[in-house]
Amino acid sequence: MTSDTPSTFGGRLLIGATGSAAVAMLPTYLSTLRATFTGTVTVLMTHTAGTFLPPHTVGLFADRVVTGTTPAAWARENQATLAAEHDLMAVLPATAHTLSAVATGAAPNLLTATVAAAEFPVLFFPVMTGAMWTKPAVQRNVDQLRHDGYHVVEPAWGQRYDVGLGEFVKAPMPPAPPAFVGMIRELLPRNGPTAA
Repeated sequence: MTSDTPSTFGGRLLIGATGSAAVAMLPTYLSTLRATFTGTVTVLMTHTAGTFLPPHTVGLFADRVVTGTTPAAWARENQATLAAEHDLMAVLPATAHTLSAVATGAAPNLLTATVAAAEFPVLFFPVMTGAMWTKPAVQRNVDQLRHDGYHVVEPAWGQRYDVGLGEFVKAPMPPAPPAFVGMIRELLPRNGPTAA
C-alpha cells in the first residue's frame, strides 16, 4: 500500500435514503465507500425513495436493504433493532420533509423513527432546490437539528440539469462521494463494534 492510498476502516453503517430524485446517485456513493470501508452497510429506504431507485438495485451495493414494507420483518427490522445494530447513520439524500420531521420530533416513517431511537451520530446531507434551501422554515429546522446535536452537512452549490425546466439551475448539492466517505470515516466511533 502506498502512502497516498487511504487505509481501510470498518464499523456498522446505516444509510437512510429519502424520496428525492438525487437518491438515484446513491449507488455511486456506495461504490466509492466500498473502496475503503470494510464494515457492514445497511440502507434504510423510505417508500418514496423506492419509487426513484428500486431497493433490489440498492441491494447490489449494500449488505442489507430495509424498506419497512414487509410486516413479517417488523419484529426484527424496526427502529429499536436498527438503532441497536449500527454505529453511525447518514441520511443521503435528506429532503426538506425529513429535516422538518426530525427537527420537530415527528416519526412518520421507519427512517425518522430510527433517527429518533438512535444513540449514535446522525449526519444529514440535504438535497433540494435552491429556493427550498433558503426558506426561513428550512433554515430554522437545520438550526434546530444542529442545536439538538445532529450533523447537518452544509451543501455545496453547483449546477444541475432540471429536466422539468429544461435548463441548468444552481442548487445545493451533496458533497462528492470521496468527501462523503471522509465524513463517514471521521464520525464512525473508533472504539465501537466493528465488522470484518
